[in-house]
Amino acid sequence: MKEKIRTTVSHLKRSGVDYADLRLVRKTTESIAVKNNNVESLSRDENYGFGIRVLYSGAWGFASSSIVTPAEMKRVAEEAIEIAKASATTLKKPVILAECDPYVDSYASKYEIDPFSVPLEEKIGLLLEVNSVLLKDKRAKVAKSSMDFYDTRKFFASTEGALLEQEILESGVGMEVTAIEGGEVQKRSYPSSHGGDFATRGYEFVRAMDLVGSAERVREEAVALLKAKPLPSTSATIIITGSQMALQVHESCGHPTELDRVLGTEISLAGGSFLSLDKLDNLQYGSKVVDITADASLEGGLGSFAYDDEGVKAQRSYLVKEGRFVGYLTSRETAAVLNQRSNGTMRADGWNRLPLIRMTNINLEPGEPSLEELIADTKSGYLLDTNKSWSIDDQRLNFQFGTEIAWEIRNGKLRGIFKNPVYTGITPEFWNSCDAVCNRKDWHLWGIPNCGKGEPQQVMHVAHGTSPARFHNVKIGVSR
Repeated sequence: MKEKIRTTVSHLKRSGVDYADLRLVRKTTESIAVKNNNVESLSRDENYGFGIRVLYSGAWGFASSSIVTPAEMKRVAEEAIEIAKASATTLKKPVILAECDPYVDSYASKYEIDPFSVPLEEKIGLLLEVNSVLLKDKRAKVAKSSMDFYDTRKFFASTEGALLEQEILESGVGMEVTAIEGGEVQKRSYPSSHGGDFATRGYEFVRAMDLVGSAERVREEAVALLKAKPLPSTSATIIITGSQMALQVHESCGHPTELDRVLGTEISLAGGSFLSLDKLDNLQYGSKVVDITADASLEGGLGSFAYDDEGVKAQRSYLVKEGRFVGYLTSRETAAVLNQRSNGTMRADGWNRLPLIRMTNINLEPGEPSLEELIADTKSGYLLDTNKSWSIDDQRLNFQFGTEIAWEIRNGKLRGIFKNPVYTGITPEFWNSCDAVCNRKDWHLWGIPNCGKGEPQQVMHVAHGTSPARFHNVKIGVSR
């Protein structure tokens, strides 16, 4: 395979292109879903092909194919060149790429148990057992549990001399139960909503989750919410747990720092960004306790890898430091606008897609107190847990999030629960109201496998390291 790739790249170099790269990807996916003690879906798919990206006279061209032969690679290379030539005729400003060291390397993510080698009977049996526990109450009407596994093998080569091979194994698992009584419907999820938690780990990640041991608590909370009062509509101090903080970081920190959004070259789905270039190093994005990093080098993160899809080495960089906005997520093309080198965030969700700037592991760095200490330090407020809904405008400024459950905090103690919690805010005001972030003990790297971006849409796997954090004077509840 490497020889086929080298031959194609050599042909591209002789064709007089400014730059070209080739990505060959083989991806195997297995998904299992159980609903109400029945296997709802079971699939295993394999996807295999290559894409060639060409820069000619300052313009991009891209072509791809699922036929992996030397003749087809040469044909696709010529097609990409012709597309780039056509694009160059309408070019307003030529593309300039920031410098990049051409690495020759191989990488494999670490795992203990290959999930694809675990018998289906064991995996389905675990999900069925979880369902049985979730349904042990007549008010628990719908129980779901699921597992997803991904094995992605990539080759990357460029006309600059890069030759990279990577294998990344990912595992995810989760459950949820819906309780219904009369006209009331409430849901609880574990370990997080929207499919659960994911990591670049093996089946040991699933076994460590203790789904069966957590199912009873999850069911009881869903049932208890049926009779709970709605969260009051007021302004209050809130503590947001780690899983909800992951989505808060994703929507109000990750997306607005994508430099292609800022420059207007990619505005679908997540829209643009309020973080215009004049705000770099000038905007007080949050309080002094807010440090946000992009770190693709973290072991186990769903946004972890050794090299991005431009061959840029994985790295850690600050987006917000001591509350100050200090960095974007960049590609080689967008980094050149800032006279910088790329911080390695270009990825595509398959061989037939162009890479885009995507979040890696975007993390709220841990602070000092434990969650117990933070609750004890809060005289009056609410603890909000597990995302239920989200909405944010196309500049990533005005947002509203709903969570599955809230607990009242009174005189440093957790009291009764509330249903249908909602909180709203404006991104910089919200982050400037943060006065505490919990410590490393409460910090977790949450995997999110469904981040959408692009036309046609690409779905990327990203992660967010977060611990609970406290915010003051936040609007909560639904105003009537």
